[in-house]
Amino acid sequence: MENPYLSFGEVLLYKISDGTASVEVPFHTETLWMSLVQMAELFQKDKSTISKHIKNIFNEEELVKNSVVANYATTASDGKTYQVKYYFGKR
Repeated sequence: MENPYLSFGEVLLYKISDGTASVEVPFHTETLWMSLVQMAELFQKDKSTISKHIKNIFNEEELVKNSVVANYATTASDGKTYQVKYYFGKR
């Protein structure tokens, strides 16, 4: 699956009120996708905390995993390609 950063025309910049954290999020037709790392940065929490909350959302069937999660190939700064999970949301 193609990386959303390459195909989405608009990027939203989310900042917390004190300005200590901000995250750029690809956005297209009322849909945005965020990785676990982006959510951790935005909410200033450890990735494990965000992961635990997401797992609970799926376990409690608040959302269906297959409809809100996509794997995208992402090239890291080391030049290697990794599969990264992105989570769907609405603006």
